[in-house]
Amino acid sequence: MTSNEVEHTEDGRYIVVRGRRWRATDPSIPDTLRTELVSALMTGRRLVKTEGDAARVMVHDAKVALGERGDPWWEPTEEGTRQRLAATIRTLLRSRGDGSICPSDAARTVGGERWRELMETARGVAVDLSVDGVVAIVQRGEIVSGTDVRGPVRIVAAEALDFRPPTDGRTAPD
Repeated sequence: MTSNEVEHTEDGRYIVVRGRRWRATDPSIPDTLRTELVSALMTGRRLVKTEGDAARVMVHDAKVALGERGDPWWEPTEEGTRQRLAATIRTLLRSRGDGSICPSDAARTVGGERWRELMETARGVAVDLSVDGVVAIVQRGEIVSGTDVRGPVRIVAAEALDFRPPTDGRTAPD
């Protein structure tokens, strides 16, 4: 085994680092989304050093989105799935700065090949987050109420999204 390879348990659910087991990342996450989530996790870890506890929410959400915390990805529950979708939405929005995401981004992350089955739930989680002021739901460039919306929507960050990394590329204050 090279230094870049990680030892996994036989069932693939855990990695072993220096004799200690840690939950493995959900292998069903598409590579592009996994890369974005891992990047957000690493940014959050760097920011904890400079921003302190305020940045820990970013680390926690990224780990939940990756399936490394919360309900085990191999035994999802309804509530655990909703929590993971919410963490994924928050993480992707932080990662994209002023950009937006589609509910399918969260559904693909959490649902793997069965992502389409999670679309209604992902949209429902987005509506709940919009009611809490964490996100806004946008259709055709206008913020809309998520309960009455049909067709494609985008999700953008709103005022109550706690802790956002600096948008100028810095990971430490000047």
